[in-house]
Amino acid sequence: MNTLVALCPVGAEKILGNEIKHLGYKLAGNAPGRVFFEGDNDAMFKANLCLRTADRVFLQMAKYHAEDFDQLFDGVYNIPWQDYFKKDSKITIDKVRCYRSKLNSEHAIQSIVQKAVYQKLTERFHMSSMPETGNESTIRVYMDQDEALILLDLSGLPLHKRGYRVDGGIAPLRETVAAVLLQEMMWRRKTPLHDPFCGSGTIAIEAALYAYNVAPGFGRRFALENLPFYNQARAQEIRRIEAEKIRTDVEVRITGSDISNEAVERAKKNAEYACVMAGRALQSIGSDAKVIRPDFIQADFVELSAPYENGLILCNPPYGERIGDEEQAAELYKGMDELWNSFKGWEFGIITSHKGFQENFGHYANRLKDIKAGNLDTTLYMYTNGSKTVVRDSNNNNDKANRAGRTNYSKKSNYSERRNNNSSKGKVRY
Repeated sequence: MNTLVALCPVGAEKILGNEIKHLGYKLAGNAPGRVFFEGDNDAMFKANLCLRTADRVFLQMAKYHAEDFDQLFDGVYNIPWQDYFKKDSKITIDKVRCYRSKLNSEHAIQSIVQKAVYQKLTERFHMSSMPETGNESTIRVYMDQDEALILLDLSGLPLHKRGYRVDGGIAPLRETVAAVLLQEMMWRRKTPLHDPFCGSGTIAIEAALYAYNVAPGFGRRFALENLPFYNQARAQEIRRIEAEKIRTDVEVRITGSDISNEAVERAKKNAEYACVMAGRALQSIGSDAKVIRPDFIQADFVELSAPYENGLILCNPPYGERIGDEEQAAELYKGMDELWNSFKGWEFGIITSHKGFQENFGHYANRLKDIKAGNLDTTLYMYTNGSKTVVRDSNNNNDKANRAGRTNYSKKSNYSERRNNNSSKGKVRY
């Protein structure tokens, strides 16, 4: 059995843990952004292929106490690196993280670990130096309260790079974060889903992969495949087993829209690549079944109307961080009241880093979840179980919003008036 470590957005550890258990592996603890689990040799490949919310998967090489550089060096040197690398491997210590440890110089730790690995390999391979002409492999080091954790990267490129997104546009949502949102909202394939700010289509595409049970890693390779202990025959068998799990006999209603026609075309292209990826997996088992891509249309969100009585609006509207500014984002959130009124009976999930989102939107979520999306501290606002709470301007001193010290707004904001005046298309049933 191996100890593996999966990285995820901070705040998504429980979601990732549930995924790992669903794959049949035993959890062995967690830390912010990390989940530890026990797995056989198959787990090294299967976790990379199947986990939707993991950013990377590592093999734990060692965990030991190290208060000085001699202890750090000895612990790394004692690992049988010759079993994990080839003679021509190029080895990089890609990151070092230190927390409340006597050893806190990331550069010095990086240098000592590299030296220990190369000394062990040159001795075992009877070479004076490593040629570094082969594939690159990476090691990551965590120093946590004088405990050294040495990890070997099995993923290579971050796992959010599924291989289907040919163009992400400006400030795209990571695929792994989109997968987290779907799980946090407890979305199921029978529930209609719409993203009114679809951008590159990430939320809708990840929903489709989940609904059809398509493993997210079918379209790419992993660093594990360059390591000497990689079992190609077994990996192909795992791919075959997972391809047989793809469902094409289910009804799925996943859609997206965006005010930008360029974004819509981008989303369509990315969705097509994702469905081709799934199709190739099906072809590998002799099936000519098809996975249907989500539908995308060009539309301003104020033009939309709900085609079903119930469903889920899940979206990543502009934050005012990398698209527009905070004032523009606040005006957009006020205008989203139109969306709220047009989709009565639907649940809403909205992720943003804008701290004034609820006050501008005028509706207060019954559940919040903080999620680290890349370098941004974001919050998922969840309006679920028919418990939509509306807060409006009131002269009543006992009003809930006044008691809470919240800022209210008038429904007829300048933003929503401007959008309504400019729209002549009426409501669009997507």
